[in-house]
Amino acid sequence: MATTQVETVQTGADKAKIAVVAVLVLASVAGFYLLAKQGAVVQWAALLLGLALAVGVFLLSESGRRFVGFARDAWREVKKVVWPSRKEAMQMTAYVFAFVVIMALFLWVTDKTLEWVLYDLVLGWRKS
Repeated sequence: MATTQVETVQTGADKAKIAVVAVLVLASVAGFYLLAKQGAVVQWAALLLGLALAVGVFLLSESGRRFVGFARDAWREVKKVVWPSRKEAMQMTAYVFAFVVIMALFLWVTDKTLEWVLYDLVLGWRKS
């Protein structure tokens, strides 16, 4: 069961962890560009290592723990979904395509009828 509690109070330690996350992300992106002369492997290693450290620090914060809890709840809800069978999905797709074709024909006929009424009957403009 989902709760609707919203807590915006963070401790100083959590704020510091979020600041460290931001610094790590910026440092890893900067390192990626500054290590261009070292080669692509070193660049990508620095970027991925910095981002992995940032994710690790984030998950240690209260915001990270709440995010993990939210992700678990979301995954639990996805497991409850009853997905259609292949046959049902194909049938519904066919219904949608048929509706689109019928609607396109209806709109085309309506457009041509209005064109005929307005241009030929009302305005008297004959097309040559």
